[in-house]
Amino acid sequence: MFSVFINSWKNRDVRRKIVFTLIIIGIFRLGSNLFVPFLNQAGIQAMLGDGTSILNFLDSMTGGALGKGTIFAMSITPYINASIIVQLLTVALPPLERLQKEGTTGRKKLDAIKRALALVIGLFQATAFYFGLKKQGAVLYTEGITGIIVMLAIILSFVAGAMVIMWLGDCISRNGVGNGISIILLVGIISRAPHDVMTLINNTVGTGDPSKYPYVLVVAISYVAMVVLVVLMNNSERRIPVQYAKRQVGRKMYGGQSSFIPIKVAMTGVMPIIFAMSLMSLPPTVLYFFGIDGQITAPGDNDELHPILSGAVHIFNAPANFDWRALVYMIVYLLLIVGFNYFYVAMQYNPVEIANNLKRSN
Repeated sequence: MFSVFINSWKNRDVRRKIVFTLIIIGIFRLGSNLFVPFLNQAGIQAMLGDGTSILNFLDSMTGGALGKGTIFAMSITPYINASIIVQLLTVALPPLERLQKEGTTGRKKLDAIKRALALVIGLFQATAFYFGLKKQGAVLYTEGITGIIVMLAIILSFVAGAMVIMWLGDCISRNGVGNGISIILLVGIISRAPHDVMTLINNTVGTGDPSKYPYVLVVAISYVAMVVLVVLMNNSERRIPVQYAKRQVGRKMYGGQSSFIPIKVAMTGVMPIIFAMSLMSLPPTVLYFFGIDGQITAPGDNDELHPILSGAVHIFNAPANFDWRALVYMIVYLLLIVGFNYFYVAMQYNPVEIANNLKRSN
């Protein structure tokens, strides 16, 4: 493994891509620590709660940017949600399906649609985030003309941050190493690793209780085992043997060789999990932002809401069904992952098209 890194660094083009990717990552981490003006950090922490809410889970996905109230608080989530919607509509709407089949030109048009939709979703999320902050007293100025200016400044800062992250991801994809969106997500998640390690040490070794020391080893082994399993599954493939027929062209014989079609076992990668996570986080987040988080325990308990809305709130009530630790949440989450896997494979892998290509190649 180390020899691969060393040889890669010796290649000038690869070295340039690695350095460029590291620079973009540095810009991303810098933006994750640039605070949005007119916000009170204590109010933001109060909004996150005791560390078990869905917002705290989203905070871990953004590398702590959400909990700090920085310009990159929304991270890449608007673009991910836009990608989900466009890919779903590609199957349902023939014009988008035709764009997908037009090659590079069609993909550029679809990318433009995704970016425009990401801007709209970013405006909605930033507005909802502002009202959530305002509810918790995290906004310093809320009255009069000053309050309007502050509101616009906060919302536009969040939206601009999300658009900058989307642009940084595109820069990595074009001139760096790997997929830019995946790199941004990876950096955001692992940036909390030092904090998580210190929390583990404080809760085990820091207590002075020798009976808790083995937990550190168990957690370390579990993480290493998970990484190894993910790498093995991601690289595993099923090889379908193919025999090419012999054919005579003039006086020469062509074909007759044996080959195989490599089919990845985990063809969809991490995308179904990201899609499912985005959808599952939407209902409780929207309820929380608009001030009806956990306040309704049964349909009709809140007279201020319409009975139908009250019933919907009861279904999506965060402490009940959409708490990420609840059994209902886990079951729905699992079903969404399986469903998105089927959907994503159906989009990426067309057996009829592959069969036609084989037929044309004898």
